[in-house]
Amino acid sequence: MTPTADLRDAYLTLLARSLCGMLYQDESLGVFTEDGGEEQDFFATDVRLAFKEGGSFDEAARKEGRDWPRSAHTMIGEKRLANIRFCVERVLEDGVPGDLIETGVYRGGACIFMKGVLKAHDVTDRRVWLADSFRGFDPNPERYPLDQEFVELPAKVSRFPHAKATPASVSETFERYGLLDDNVNFLVGWFKDTLPDAPIKELAVVRLDGDMYSSTFEALTHLYPRLSVGGYLIVDDYVLSGCRTAVNDFRKAQGINDEIERIDWTGIYWRKS
Repeated sequence: MTPTADLRDAYLTLLARSLCGMLYQDESLGVFTEDGGEEQDFFATDVRLAFKEGGSFDEAARKEGRDWPRSAHTMIGEKRLANIRFCVERVLEDGVPGDLIETGVYRGGACIFMKGVLKAHDVTDRRVWLADSFRGFDPNPERYPLDQEFVELPAKVSRFPHAKATPASVSETFERYGLLDDNVNFLVGWFKDTLPDAPIKELAVVRLDGDMYSSTFEALTHLYPRLSVGGYLIVDDYVLSGCRTAVNDFRKAQGINDEIERIDWTGIYWRKS
């Protein structure tokens, strides 16, 4: 590497480790595991997840994004952060036009990392879009039966005040990392309301973290047509049956045959051909 590349790599490595709580070994609220305790092939079977509350910091779980950090700014772990870096740097290298977006941003860590990658490469002409209701989930099991499991989720999550985030708190976190500017834009509300008319012309990287069938399918419907050829579509929750079914239904309906690549135990991505 050149000295510049070395410094860029050091900055992005440090940023990733800070965002996911690796530096200060942020304690865990709990760990996600497959029922039965054995890892299953989520490409072949419906994986049932269990959440075991409590526990101390576990480096292996944090790398995989298997635990729920108490204070860290993202829960996706180092591997999925590395995937974001790979996708963003590849579209920059190849000159793929468009902005970057995440649907379902939580505390904002993944989007902060997107912005950090742009900054590390001195890119100032691409926007980072953060789409989130900041009100939790709005399941409609009558229309989307697979979203039934989310009906009782708000009551369960309310026991964890750490789960709450607001546009103001996420903006403040961006600012604390020195990454808040006019190219950081929020789309606040339900995806069905904000995404159809969002003022986005082209996208180079789309990252979906909406958990449910409905939110995943709505995001794909409104954003995939804006994803440039050569751009990347990332899905955080493919291990969840509703999300996975939405992805598979959309790909089948649109005749998408681009190969799905696995990131870790739950994340996938593909490049639009």
